[in-house]
Amino acid sequence: MIGTISVLIVPLLVGCQTVPAAPAATAPAGLTVFTSGGFNAAFDTLAASYRLTTGTPITIAHGPSMGDTPNAIPARLARREPADVVILARSGLDKLVAAGTVVPDTAIDLGLSRIAIAVRAGTPTPDISTPEALRATLLKAKSVVWSDSASGVYIQSTLLDRLGVANQVRPKGRMIPATPVGEVVARGEAEIGFQQLSELKPVKGIRIVGLLPDALQKVTAFSGGVVAYSPHPAQARALLTYLSSPQADAAIRASGLEPAPRKAIR
Repeated sequence: MIGTISVLIVPLLVGCQTVPAAPAATAPAGLTVFTSGGFNAAFDTLAASYRLTTGTPITIAHGPSMGDTPNAIPARLARREPADVVILARSGLDKLVAAGTVVPDTAIDLGLSRIAIAVRAGTPTPDISTPEALRATLLKAKSVVWSDSASGVYIQSTLLDRLGVANQVRPKGRMIPATPVGEVVARGEAEIGFQQLSELKPVKGIRIVGLLPDALQKVTAFSGGVVAYSPHPAQARALLTYLSSPQADAAIRASGLEPAPRKAIR
């Protein structure tokens, strides 16, 4: 009798067991990206598209590629602020790779940038069409400003000497730290400003006169890499793959940059 009861009860107990729920889908890991001025506009657009497509949350922090300000990307990484991907001028990225802060085989060029010149909206447009015209314009200007990043370092340390106006322009010129040069020009605090075209384009209240003459132009690559201490290296690589793909080209061009020659991330 006892045995019969056991046979009947066991199936009932089995039938009452709770079926395990299917595991919930894992949400994509959030990424933190440090990006410097030249690539800011392009990345703001691309990050929004990537979030929409993949569901990946992206936190963006802007800062210069170099310089002594606390928000400069190298300074932030030296403090080991949370970061997964960095995008900055290639010269700055190479230093981070050499220091072991960025994973070497993830470094990739994303966009090529050229330097432009701006004046305040409504003011006369100076002639910068040739090296000789630019030289005359700089000598005539009452004040000149340039950035504290890649373009400004070139203006201050190379361009003025090449034009033979360093002694005349440096005393009335200054490097602008951690502030878009276009904003300084728009406020009327400087007559002429030099910065990457992609950094001048979003600023209101200025007129972009044009690019430096070809003979004086310096092309800067803005490049990305995975931070060595990133907690999400696979997801960071995936984002860089997207940024260096044909899908990113339209946003890069719209920002005033040229897409860099195609190269796969290893």
